[in-house]
Amino acid sequence: MILRTFGEDDAPLLCSWIPDARANFLWGGPAFPYPLQVEAVCEHIAKPEVTPFLLIEDGEPVSYIDLYQVTPEEIRLCRVLVAHPQSRGKGWGKQLVKLALQVAKERKAVKRVSLAVFDHNEAAKACYQSLGFKVLPEETKVRRFGEENWTLLRMMKVF
Repeated sequence: MILRTFGEDDAPLLCSWIPDARANFLWGGPAFPYPLQVEAVCEHIAKPEVTPFLLIEDGEPVSYIDLYQVTPEEIRLCRVLVAHPQSRGKGWGKQLVKLALQVAKERKAVKRVSLAVFDHNEAAKACYQSLGFKVLPEETKVRRFGEENWTLLRMMKVF
């Protein structure tokens, strides 16, 4: 498995991985309307604070993540996605996050890595906790999806 930079040519693939509005909101929160559009992805990855990646397994892209430079000392892991539901449970998400943490550590000023995850996303929470992320209860928020309120947890790992 390798982590490679995600480029504009990869945007249609990423868009194809988002099957419905619920998955779109779980992946991108309120930042990206559904259906996810190539132009929106390209606009997002063009931001200087965003560094997007694909996880490649046996030559095929299987997962996406972007690193968002919050401050010189903090990077946020954002928009983590294992491509196909049938591919979940194989450890690709954990491998993706491990490799992203290595990239973050290479940036000498970075002291901490944060992320946000919906509380009902049990698999993602377990993955992050297994890698040393801790929930910051004082920074819990709520996001509205349709008629549902989704609790959004913020997690942090300090180097």
